[in-house]
Parts: sequence; C-alpha cells; structure tokens
Amino acid sequence: MTDGIAGTARRAPVPGPTLSLKERDRRWAGLRRLMGRRGLDAIVVGSFQGRERLESYLIDDFLDSVVVLPFEGGPTVLTFAAARVSRVFESERHGVQPWVRDFRIGFGGAQIAEIIREKRLPNGRVGLVGLGPTAAGEAEGLIPVRFYQNLIAGLGAIEVVDFTGDFTDFILFKSKEELALFRFAADVSEQACMAMIDACRPGVSEADVFAEINREIHRWGCNTRYPFLSLQSGPDNISWGAPRWSLRAEPARILDRGDLVQAEIHTIYGGQEAQVQMSIALGPVDHKIRTCEIVARRSYEAGLEAIRPGVAFSEVVHAMEKPFVESGCWSKTPLVHTVTFGPVGFTSVNRQQLVGTREEAVELQLTPGIQRGEFVLREGVALELEPNVCLDMKRVNIGGAVVVTSSGVEELNRVPTRVRYLKL
Repeated sequence: MTDGIAGTARRAPVPGPTLSLKERDRRWAGLRRLMGRRGLDAIVVGSFQGRERLESYLIDDFLDSVVVLPFEGGPTVLTFAAARVSRVFESERHGVQPWVRDFRIGFGGAQIAEIIREKRLPNGRVGLVGLGPTAAGEAEGLIPVRFYQNLIAGLGAIEVVDFTGDFTDFILFKSKEELALFRFAADVSEQACMAMIDACRPGVSEADVFAEINREIHRWGCNTRYPFLSLQSGPDNISWGAPRWSLRAEPARILDRGDLVQAEIHTIYGGQEAQVQMSIALGPVDHKIRTCEIVARRSYEAGLEAIRPGVAFSEVVHAMEKPFVESGCWSKTPLVHTVTFGPVGFTSVNRQQLVGTREEAVELQLTPGIQRGEFVLREGVALELEPNVCLDMKRVNIGGAVVVTSSGVEELNRVPTRVRYLKL
C-alpha cells in the first residue's frame, strides 16, 4: 500500500496507436524542405548501433540499416541481413503497409555511394546524419570511420556535408500522430511505476524489481532504450545508471527497511521515448531524504510553471534551479531535457559540499551547465522534467514526461512525480 495514489491501479494492456502514411509523407516533406534550403540532393541516415536509432524516423522500422532519402523519389534502405527484410514482408502479410519498397542487402560506405550515384543527383551535394552529437555519450557522432572513408572515396566529386543538427532538431517538434504514440508510452511508464510499487518489499532482490518493471513495459507491447532501466536502492545510494549486477559479476542487492528504491524508466513505443523517474521509500526515511523530496517537488512544479511556447529552454532550467539555491542542495544529473536528443539542463549550484566526500574526485572534474539554452520551446516539443536533489550523499530523483501545448504545458505522469511511501 502506498500514499496518495488511489485510482491508479494497473490496467489490462490495450493496443497502442499506429502511424499513417500521411505521417510518413509529413516527415519526408519536412526534411526535403530543409534539404532544399541547403541545396542537398539527398541525405544519408543510419542507426550505426546509436542510441536514437535515427533510421527509424524515415522508415517507421528498425532494420540495422542505412537509408538514402533523395530530394525526389522514394528512399533506398541498405541492410546487412536478408532476415531483416523478411520481417518487413511478414508485417505486410498481416496488413501492415511498409513505408519503403526499395530494400538492398549489403553494408558499408562504398555501397551507399553506389546507391547515391545511381540516383544521378543534379547538384552533387549530400547531407550525412551522424557526424555531430546524436545522443548523450555520442558527442562526437556515431559514424564509423571506415564507413565515412569508403563513402567519401566512392562519391568522388560529390560533396558531403553535415546534416545532423538539421535532422535531430526536426525530430524535436512532434506531430499529432507522434504525440499520440508519446502519450501512450508515457501511460505505459505510469503502469510500469505501479508494477515497481507492487514489486518493492524488504527482502526482495533488486533483480526481481527490475524484472517486474520490464515485464509490465513489454506486456503493453513497448520496449526500452539504452540504458534500458536505471535502478538503485539503499538509504544513501547516490549512484545512477543500470544496476551494477547487470553489468558485472556482482550480486543484486536485497531491499531493506529505510531504503529508497529509485528507477529511471525508458519506455519506447513506435520510436517515441517517454522517460520517468520513480522513487519509492520503504518505510521511514531520514530528514535529509525528506528535504531532498521537498526540493525535488518544488523544482518539478517550477518547471511546469515555466514551460510555455516562446520560452527559452534556459528559462525553464533556471526556474527549476531556484529551489536548489534556496535549500543548499546540489544535483548530480540533468534537471530537464528534451525528448529525444536536444537541449539538456544541468545546474552547478552548491557543489562545494562535495569537497571531502567520495564523489569529489569525479564530480569536481565537471562544470555542469545548460546545453542549448537558447532553444525556444514551441507547441509539440516533448520534455522530461527530472529534478534530482542531493544533500551530502543522499539523493532523490522524481519526474515525468510533459508536452508543450499552444498555451502552456500538458503533464503526462502523476505517479512518478512524487516520492511514494510504502506502508509496511
């Protein structure tokens, strides 16, 4: 039993919405307008095992492929395995129409260059997506050096320019159909939070909690994206990321009274990711955790109040930062970021309390700040508000998905936006 979440019992799964060919045409037309402004004949977009699976935006699929989208005519998909295309055929057999018809089997920059030359581009100018930042941890892009070298060699006089920022910024502004998928993913995240509540008890392994969260996500026909699921527990566990036992030979921790069990859940549906940050207290916690909880909620509410069309991203970050300044707390991870890759807001306030702690050697190598603070919010931009509040070595992280509307903000999550206390 938990406090204050009556009426949020887990529901039976239902099918999610799908994307139409009208949405496909909207995406291709919008990107082609950008291509036209830059004088590009085509763009090249691949996943290259990157976090955001950028190819999927063009084909409503993930085939470990590279896609060539010309300014005119249909795109060509190059994937390394015939089995990937067989899956497309199987979906089509069940009535799901593919977005693309031209599939090629092979791999590498040289074969992509052949496809581009085959299209006889008039201006001799191609945009490549993936040279610049593409996700957290991908600051220098994700294009394999051999792919790039072979592409350049194969294209000869055809010029290749970076189209990464144009492409990823275009994705940030979601259509009505994309928002329907995003809302579904956020709702499934809510259900996963309820599954986490049901799983958390003293004596239960972190691995059992991890499994139940993922079971709920997959039960709804959704998936997860790297790092898939962050999960930490303990009365003073300030770390963040995938559980240690999932990465190395280390036993999963057993939950105990007084623990705070915290998770970052990355639910994906149709390429739309709706993150939430869930915190569950197993019985009473100390005054430092209570302070962090209060500051986190104030920061979350400040973010909600600040978000509206026309506001610079930095204004939202500064609003969420103010409760930290007033309380003396500090923050380890971002307070807010767009969904997917784009502006990210850290705060550097009150980090002097790290001096003399176990975190000093790593945290004080960083100068946290706001990335792309000048980015102006407008209707259709999705964000995650994820205030994380630290006091000494105690930490609370809450948060959920929001969407910028024509007049303000739409809040999509309720369960993970407060610490939930388990009554034992």
